[in-house]
Amino acid sequence: MTTVLDTLVAVRRTAMDLLARREHGRVELARKLRQRGASSEMIDAALDRLVEDGLLSETRYLESFIASRARGGQGPLRIREELSQRGLARADIEQALSECDVDWRARLEETWQRKFAGKLPADMRERAQQTRFLSYRGYPIDLIGRLLSGRGGDFD
Repeated sequence: MTTVLDTLVAVRRTAMDLLARREHGRVELARKLRQRGASSEMIDAALDRLVEDGLLSETRYLESFIASRARGGQGPLRIREELSQRGLARADIEQALSECDVDWRARLEETWQRKFAGKLPADMRERAQQTRFLSYRGYPIDLIGRLLSGRGGDFD
């Protein structure tokens, strides 16, 4: 059964249902409500009220998103790009990434260990393969280079 989003109460209830499943950013939540047939005026009013009530928080969304993606082995570059594509402000993304409690070096090494069993590349072909994989996952090339040159623990 689909709910008709023709009242402010229905829009708010649907938004709260979505937020109960996981954190959402304002842009993402507005898009989902619009797809369900809510008008822009009702969406804005409902989302403003959710922000006032502390139920919708961009900061919480950013923290949750970054932690989730980092646990999945993604690096800061890829996370930054995904958040940008989701319509979040660049300054907010940068602040969240700088304040997050993620050790990117340790995450890089864990991701590398999981994929390549801690085996350093034997030749240029293997090095290129490992570099491409880790780069695609969103890790900075300088950290990848240090790791693959055998200086994994020597990042400073």
